[in-house]
Amino acid sequence: MGKGRILIVDDEVHILELLRYNLESNGYQVVEADTGESALAILEHTHVELVLLDLMLPGIDGLEVLRKIRQSEELTHLPVIMLTAKNKEFDTVIGLELGADDYIGKPFGVHELLARIKAVRRRAKEVAAPKESGQDDTLEIDDLTINKSTHEVIIRGEHLELPLKEFELLTLLASNRGRVFDREYLLEKIWGYDYYGETRTVDVHIRSLRKKLELDDKNPKHIKTVRGVGYKYK
Repeated sequence: MGKGRILIVDDEVHILELLRYNLESNGYQVVEADTGESALAILEHTHVELVLLDLMLPGIDGLEVLRKIRQSEELTHLPVIMLTAKNKEFDTVIGLELGADDYIGKPFGVHELLARIKAVRRRAKEVAAPKESGQDDTLEIDDLTINKSTHEVIIRGEHLELPLKEFELLTLLASNRGRVFDREYLLEKIWGYDYYGETRTVDVHIRSLRKKLELDDKNPKHIKTVRGVGYKYK
């Protein structure tokens, strides 16, 4: 039995061939698109478990495709891994803030890519798994309410729309109010594997969370930085 269907979106033929060969060799079904427009058309009528999305595409680019996926009610929780050039740090940060689940820089190793796919899919399955009856799914702290089942977040009476990783990060911090988590632990817990030092991923998500959560993200009251250590929910 196959592991599921993955959509690859890239305009470089050799990248598509490389990815198809390695993914199919590891039990995945593969669907290909070489433009953002064709990728969105495929997603309208084809169920996939994950998207490997190149940033640089002809026509609409990868960031716009990601934005449309996250704006879609049917696709908003679809796992997306961005394929980026090593020197495209600015675009990578924007992609994470838009809700990409992960990213990997070109050129990439096949084993690393497969590990990231496995980790992202595992996290998505854990989130989608039904909760045990009687489990308390609502967390309330002062002006913040988090419903772990419905993924609803309310702050000061206003509903927040959070990408999956931001939701998981906020839930972890708020559920352990006052505890300081270092970046390495957060990477392991939220992303599910060692990021080989890419701890700025946590900082990007924290910054994005603060913009939505805080009245003044430059002077945060909820998510505090503990210098030299990490973050905590106050």
